[in-house]
Amino acid sequence: MDLQHALQVVSALARKVGAMQKESLGRRDLLVQTKSSGIDLVTEVDVRSETMILEALRREFPACAIMSEESGASGPEGEYCWVVDPLDGTTNYAQGLPIFAVSIALQYKQESVLGVVYVPMLDQLFSAVKGGGARKNGVLLQVSDKPSLESCVLATGFPYDVATHPLNNLDYFNSLLLKIRAVRRFGAAAYDLACVAEGSFDGYWEMNLSPWDAAAGVLLVTEAGGVVHSFRNDRKISLVAASPRVYEWIAAELQQIDAGR
Repeated sequence: MDLQHALQVVSALARKVGAMQKESLGRRDLLVQTKSSGIDLVTEVDVRSETMILEALRREFPACAIMSEESGASGPEGEYCWVVDPLDGTTNYAQGLPIFAVSIALQYKQESVLGVVYVPMLDQLFSAVKGGGARKNGVLLQVSDKPSLESCVLATGFPYDVATHPLNNLDYFNSLLLKIRAVRRFGAAAYDLACVAEGSFDGYWEMNLSPWDAAAGVLLVTEAGGVVHSFRNDRKISLVAASPRVYEWIAAELQQIDAGR
Protein backbone atom coordinates (compact mmCIF):
# COMPACT_ATOMS: atom_id res chain seq x y z
CA MET A 1 0.00 0.00 0.00
CA ASP A 2 1.40 3.40 -1.05
CA LEU A 3 0.31 5.45 1.95
CA GLN A 4 1.28 8.82 0.48
CA HIS A 5 -0.81 8.15 -2.61
CA ALA A 6 -3.68 6.94 -0.43
CA LEU A 7 -3.40 10.12 1.64
CA GLN A 8 -3.69 12.28 -1.46
CA VAL A 9 -6.74 10.37 -2.68
CA VAL A 10 -8.50 10.42 0.68
CA SER A 11 -7.70 14.08 1.35
CA ALA A 12 -9.26 15.12 -1.96
CA LEU A 13 -12.22 12.85 -1.27
CA ALA A 14 -12.80 14.33 2.20
CA ARG A 15 -12.74 17.85 0.73
CA LYS A 16 -15.24 16.84 -1.96
CA VAL A 17 -17.63 15.30 0.54
CA GLY A 18 -17.19 18.23 2.89
CA ALA A 19 -18.14 20.67 0.14
CA MET A 20 -21.41 18.81 -0.38
CA GLN A 21 -22.08 18.85 3.35
CA LYS A 22 -21.40 22.58 3.52
CA GLU A 23 -23.88 23.28 0.71
CA SER A 24 -26.64 21.33 2.47
CA LEU A 25 -26.10 22.73 5.98
CA GLY A 26 -29.15 24.52 7.37
CA ARG A 27 -31.71 23.11 4.96
CA ARG A 28 -35.17 23.25 6.50
CA ASP A 29 -36.28 20.13 4.61
CA LEU A 30 -33.32 17.98 5.74
CA LEU A 31 -34.45 14.40 6.38
CA VAL A 32 -33.47 13.34 9.91
CA GLN A 33 -34.11 9.90 11.42
CA THR A 34 -33.21 8.18 14.71
CA LYS A 35 -31.19 4.99 15.23
CA SER A 36 -30.41 3.42 18.63
CA SER A 37 -32.22 6.13 20.61
CA GLY A 38 -34.02 9.42 20.21
CA ILE A 39 -30.71 11.29 20.44
CA ASP A 40 -28.78 9.02 18.03
CA LEU A 41 -29.45 10.64 14.66
CA VAL A 42 -28.74 10.02 10.99
CA THR A 43 -29.52 12.49 8.21
CA GLU A 44 -29.82 12.08 4.48
CA VAL A 45 -26.47 13.88 4.21
CA ASP A 46 -24.81 11.21 6.38
CA VAL A 47 -26.05 8.59 3.93
CA ARG A 48 -25.11 10.59 0.84
CA SER A 49 -21.65 11.30 2.28
CA GLU A 50 -21.09 7.63 3.04
CA THR A 51 -22.16 6.61 -0.46
CA MET A 52 -19.67 9.06 -2.00
CA ILE A 53 -16.83 7.85 0.21
CA LEU A 54 -17.49 4.14 -0.13
CA GLU A 55 -17.87 4.28 -3.91
CA ALA A 56 -14.54 6.09 -4.20
CA LEU A 57 -12.71 3.76 -1.81
CA ARG A 58 -14.02 0.67 -3.56
CA ARG A 59 -12.93 2.08 -6.91
CA GLU A 60 -9.47 3.21 -5.80
CA PHE A 61 -8.67 0.44 -3.29
CA PRO A 62 -10.69 -2.65 -4.27
CA ALA A 63 -8.57 -5.02 -2.17
CA CYS A 64 -9.33 -3.23 1.11
CA ALA A 65 -12.12 -3.93 3.55
CA ILE A 66 -14.32 -1.08 4.79
CA MET A 67 -16.01 -0.41 8.12
CA SER A 68 -18.39 2.54 8.04
CA GLU A 69 -20.82 3.99 10.55
CA GLU A 70 -24.03 3.59 8.58
CA SER A 71 -23.25 0.51 6.45
CA GLY A 72 -21.08 -1.55 8.78
CA ALA A 73 -18.45 -3.92 7.39
CA SER A 74 -18.07 -4.63 3.70
CA GLY A 75 -15.51 -5.65 1.10
CA PRO A 76 -12.95 -8.44 1.05
CA GLU A 77 -11.25 -9.73 4.18
CA GLY A 78 -7.67 -8.62 4.45
CA GLU A 79 -5.03 -6.82 6.48
CA TYR A 80 -6.08 -3.33 5.32
CA CYS A 81 -9.40 -1.79 6.32
CA TRP A 82 -10.81 1.70 5.81
CA VAL A 83 -12.71 3.02 8.84
CA VAL A 84 -15.16 5.77 7.93
CA ASP A 85 -17.32 8.27 9.76
CA PRO A 86 -18.91 10.13 6.85
CA LEU A 87 -20.32 12.91 9.03
CA ASP A 88 -19.03 13.13 12.58
CA GLY A 89 -21.25 15.49 14.55
CA THR A 90 -24.62 14.54 13.10
CA THR A 91 -26.64 16.20 15.87
CA ASN A 92 -24.78 19.45 15.27
CA TYR A 93 -25.42 19.14 11.54
CA ALA A 94 -29.12 18.44 12.01
CA GLN A 95 -29.35 21.59 14.13
CA GLY A 96 -27.53 23.70 11.58
CA LEU A 97 -24.46 24.06 13.83
CA PRO A 98 -21.18 24.38 11.89
CA ILE A 99 -19.12 21.90 13.95
CA PHE A 100 -18.88 18.59 12.08
CA ALA A 101 -16.24 16.63 10.20
CA VAL A 102 -15.45 13.89 7.70
CA SER A 103 -13.24 11.21 9.26
CA ILE A 104 -11.44 8.52 7.24
CA ALA A 105 -8.73 6.19 8.54
CA LEU A 106 -6.82 3.27 7.06
CA GLN A 107 -5.94 0.48 9.45
CA TYR A 108 -3.35 -2.25 8.92
CA LYS A 109 -3.91 -5.26 11.16
CA GLN A 110 -6.34 -3.14 13.23
CA GLU A 111 -3.84 -0.30 13.78
CA SER A 112 -4.38 3.09 12.14
CA VAL A 113 -1.60 3.95 9.67
CA LEU A 114 -3.34 6.83 7.88
CA GLY A 115 -5.92 9.31 9.10
CA VAL A 116 -7.77 12.31 7.68
CA VAL A 117 -10.23 14.55 9.50
CA TYR A 118 -11.72 17.37 7.43
CA VAL A 119 -13.74 20.19 8.99
CA PRO A 120 -15.66 21.77 6.09
CA MET A 121 -16.86 25.00 7.70
CA LEU A 122 -13.30 25.89 8.77
CA ASP A 123 -11.58 24.35 5.73
CA GLN A 124 -9.23 22.52 8.10
CA LEU A 125 -7.72 19.30 6.81
CA PHE A 126 -5.99 17.29 9.54
CA SER A 127 -3.89 14.40 8.27
CA ALA A 128 -1.33 11.87 9.43
CA VAL A 129 0.59 8.88 8.16
CA LYS A 130 2.17 6.61 10.76
CA GLY A 131 5.71 7.73 11.41
CA GLY A 132 5.33 10.95 9.45
CA GLY A 133 3.82 13.37 11.96
CA ALA A 134 0.42 15.04 12.01
CA ARG A 135 -0.51 18.13 10.02
CA LYS A 136 -3.24 20.72 9.63
CA ASN A 137 -3.39 22.12 6.11
CA GLY A 138 0.20 20.98 5.67
CA VAL A 139 1.60 22.48 8.89
CA LEU A 140 3.11 20.10 11.46
CA LEU A 141 1.21 19.79 14.73
CA GLN A 142 2.34 19.36 18.32
CA VAL A 143 0.18 18.60 21.36
CA SER A 144 0.18 21.18 24.16
CA ASP A 145 1.92 20.50 27.47
CA LYS A 146 0.41 22.69 30.18
CA PRO A 147 2.26 23.05 33.51
CA SER A 148 -0.69 21.96 35.65
CA LEU A 149 -4.09 20.32 35.42
CA GLU A 150 -5.65 23.58 36.64
CA SER A 151 -4.44 25.37 33.49
CA CYS A 152 -5.91 22.80 31.07
CA VAL A 153 -8.90 23.12 28.76
CA LEU A 154 -10.31 19.64 28.17
CA ALA A 155 -12.94 18.22 25.85
CA THR A 156 -15.40 15.40 26.38
CA GLY A 157 -18.72 14.01 25.23
CA PHE A 158 -21.59 11.91 26.48
CA PRO A 159 -22.89 8.52 25.25
CA TYR A 160 -26.21 8.09 23.47
CA ASP A 161 -27.51 6.12 26.46
CA VAL A 162 -26.67 8.93 28.89
CA ALA A 163 -30.22 8.89 30.32
CA THR A 164 -30.36 5.13 30.94
CA HIS A 165 -26.84 3.85 31.71
CA PRO A 166 -25.17 4.56 35.09
CA LEU A 167 -21.73 4.87 33.45
CA ASN A 168 -22.63 7.99 31.50
CA ASN A 169 -19.63 10.30 32.16
CA LEU A 170 -21.51 12.67 34.46
CA ASP A 171 -19.43 11.81 37.52
CA TYR A 172 -16.16 12.23 35.63
CA PHE A 173 -17.41 15.51 34.17
CA ASN A 174 -18.61 16.92 37.48
CA SER A 175 -15.31 16.13 39.18
CA LEU A 176 -12.91 17.30 36.47
CA LEU A 177 -14.86 20.49 35.81
CA LEU A 178 -13.87 21.75 39.27
CA LYS A 179 -10.17 21.04 38.78
CA ILE A 180 -9.41 22.50 35.34
CA ARG A 181 -9.69 25.80 33.49
CA ALA A 182 -12.66 24.76 31.34
CA VAL A 183 -14.45 21.92 29.57
CA ARG A 184 -15.65 22.10 25.99
CA ARG A 185 -18.19 19.74 24.45
CA PHE A 186 -18.14 20.00 20.63
CA GLY A 187 -20.16 16.87 19.86
CA ALA A 188 -17.71 15.51 17.26
CA ALA A 189 -15.12 13.08 18.61
CA ALA A 190 -12.91 13.13 15.52
CA TYR A 191 -12.65 16.91 15.72
CA ASP A 192 -12.06 16.81 19.48
CA LEU A 193 -9.07 14.52 18.88
CA ALA A 194 -7.82 16.73 16.06
CA CYS A 195 -7.95 19.70 18.43
CA VAL A 196 -5.86 17.75 20.95
CA ALA A 197 -3.33 17.05 18.20
CA GLU A 198 -3.00 20.76 17.38
CA GLY A 199 -2.90 21.82 21.02
CA SER A 200 -6.12 23.85 21.10
CA PHE A 201 -7.43 21.26 23.56
CA ASP A 202 -5.03 20.09 26.23
CA GLY A 203 -6.76 16.74 26.60
CA TYR A 204 -9.88 14.74 25.85
CA TRP A 205 -11.71 11.89 27.48
CA GLU A 206 -14.85 10.04 26.42
CA MET A 207 -16.44 6.62 26.74
CA ASN A 208 -18.60 4.35 24.61
CA LEU A 209 -17.11 5.42 21.29
CA SER A 210 -17.16 3.34 18.11
CA PRO A 211 -14.13 2.59 15.89
CA TRP A 212 -15.10 5.20 13.28
CA ASP A 213 -15.26 7.90 15.96
CA ALA A 214 -11.63 7.51 16.93
CA ALA A 215 -9.64 5.69 14.23
CA ALA A 216 -8.32 8.79 12.45
CA GLY A 217 -8.18 11.11 15.45
CA VAL A 218 -6.14 8.75 17.61
CA LEU A 219 -3.43 8.63 14.94
CA LEU A 220 -3.42 12.43 14.73
CA VAL A 221 -2.80 12.68 18.48
CA THR A 222 -0.04 10.09 18.64
CA GLU A 223 1.72 11.51 15.58
CA ALA A 224 1.59 14.97 17.19
CA GLY A 225 3.47 13.68 20.23
CA GLY A 226 0.50 12.76 22.40
CA VAL A 227 -0.64 9.51 23.97
CA VAL A 228 -3.98 7.75 23.83
CA HIS A 229 -4.96 5.03 26.28
CA SER A 230 -8.12 3.21 27.32
CA PHE A 231 -9.44 3.98 30.80
CA ARG A 232 -12.11 1.30 31.05
CA ASN A 233 -13.04 -1.83 29.10
CA ASP A 234 -16.77 -2.11 29.80
CA ARG A 235 -18.00 0.82 27.67
CA LYS A 236 -16.80 0.06 24.13
CA ILE A 237 -13.94 2.41 23.26
CA SER A 238 -13.27 4.62 26.29
CA LEU A 239 -10.13 6.71 25.98
CA VAL A 240 -8.02 9.58 27.26
CA ALA A 241 -5.91 11.58 24.79
CA ALA A 242 -3.36 14.23 25.77
CA SER A 243 0.33 14.96 26.12
CA PRO A 244 2.07 12.35 28.27
CA ARG A 245 2.09 14.63 31.34
CA VAL A 246 -1.51 15.84 31.01
CA TYR A 247 -2.63 12.27 30.34
CA GLU A 248 -1.25 11.15 33.70
CA TRP A 249 -3.19 13.88 35.51
CA ILE A 250 -6.48 13.07 33.78
CA ALA A 251 -6.06 9.32 34.20
CA ALA A 252 -5.33 9.74 37.91
CA GLU A 253 -8.53 11.76 38.39
CA LEU A 254 -10.63 9.17 36.55
CA GLN A 255 -9.10 6.34 38.57
CA GLN A 256 -9.84 8.17 41.80
CA ILE A 257 -13.50 8.56 40.81
CA ASP A 258 -13.76 4.86 39.88
CA ALA A 259 -12.19 3.88 43.22
CA GLY A 260 -14.90 5.78 45.06
CA ARG A 261 -17.86 4.14 43.33
